[in-house]
Amino acid sequence: MKKIILLLVSVLIYAIAVSSCFSPKHPQGYFGNYLTFKPDNYDSDKKYPLILMLHGHSGDYTQWSDIADLQQYADKYNFIIVCPDGNYDSWYIDSPILKESQFESYFFNDLVPEIFGNYSVDSNNIFITGLSMGGHGAINLFLNHPQFFKSAGSTSGILDLLPFPTNWEIKNVLGNQERYRDNWIKHSAIYNLDKIKDLNKNFIVDCGTEDFAYDVNRRFRDSCEVKGIKLKFIQTAGDHSYEYWAKSIINHFEFFKEMVGE
Repeated sequence: MKKIILLLVSVLIYAIAVSSCFSPKHPQGYFGNYLTFKPDNYDSDKKYPLILMLHGHSGDYTQWSDIADLQQYADKYNFIIVCPDGNYDSWYIDSPILKESQFESYFFNDLVPEIFGNYSVDSNNIFITGLSMGGHGAINLFLNHPQFFKSAGSTSGILDLLPFPTNWEIKNVLGNQERYRDNWIKHSAIYNLDKIKDLNKNFIVDCGTEDFAYDVNRRFRDSCEVKGIKLKFIQTAGDHSYEYWAKSIINHFEFFKEMVGE
């Protein structure tokens, strides 16, 4: 009987720590679902760093929790972790051609106020990271809003969209590349680096050397170097896979933890 009671208590504590939220449809599109993980010692009278984790193309808000034990990371690093849903192929942008897909507007107009209203967030320590499509989204949102985010990360991110004109439904939100090339350039992280050139920002990017996105990430690193932008770049053996991301994301948590309080 004691074992059963202990098991029920453990399940209850986990349910309190991990929240799955379902919001109504927003004018910017349906992006309402997200997972939240709080530290096991969460105290609403204290402020906690926030890390937002963006999933990849064809994934959803549960993808990161399938890759890593996010509750363990929330406990270990004392972060609030939020995993929003970027839909199948939103690419985390305000689409210039699809009015039903306006993720960036949803993020700042709806998601952020909701998180700040429900959780005790330290506004000086907000971080964002993501994998693949989510890596693209995290870096782009960081570059567009450097005063909001303390830092950002990307693992296996598609940081230049131009080499992939027919891949992953990008054209659904940006239009055909031949006709709408300016859209593709405007929304590719590698062409937006000047936005933080003079801000002394530091962030982290990694990619496996066997990953099809490796060349894009290497060129992104080189662009940062030329522009004098701080970047922690990690390359190691690995491909575009859950196995790689389960290992690489640890570097992001360690990097962000070091920045808390700076």
